[in-house]
Amino acid sequence: MTDNNTTDNEAEEVLAVVKASAGRRLLGLVALAGLGILLIYVAFASPPSLMFRVFLILVGVGALWMADAMRKATASRVELTETGLRDADGTVIALLEDIQGLDRGFFAFKPSNGFLLKIRSRSGNHWRPGLWWRLGRRIGIGGMTPASQTKVMSELLSVLMAKRDGEL
Repeated sequence: MTDNNTTDNEAEEVLAVVKASAGRRLLGLVALAGLGILLIYVAFASPPSLMFRVFLILVGVGALWMADAMRKATASRVELTETGLRDADGTVIALLEDIQGLDRGFFAFKPSNGFLLKIRSRSGNHWRPGLWWRLGRRIGIGGMTPASQTKVMSELLSVLMAKRDGEL
């Protein structure tokens, strides 16, 4: 499984959609951009030592870059189809046949208001801040998303996995 843009899957019926809520998106973007601006301002307004000034500027620019990455990522959405999960731009997140397990537990290392998937094969690392991430064989869906949307998606995904395994 690799990240690719597919046109064959675009015609598939979308069973569930998870997208960032406007309020959380605005709050997250303002907080990150504000942090970046504040750090850069402090670096120039009250000049600390040169090394600390460089550090503040680098972290400030990093926060601004992160805010832009989050802005772009949260403009998209995650879609569940019969064949698996994909980003709205067509990037395949996980194929249904490759999903080994789903964890919605309280102590799972998962995004806020989201769920965690374990897949059979290792795939490239990818991160869409506030929406989803993939690290090795683990995929996290959620972040700036409403719990109601991720709950529906995880329930439908559980049903699809049960059908695939012949349990239904």
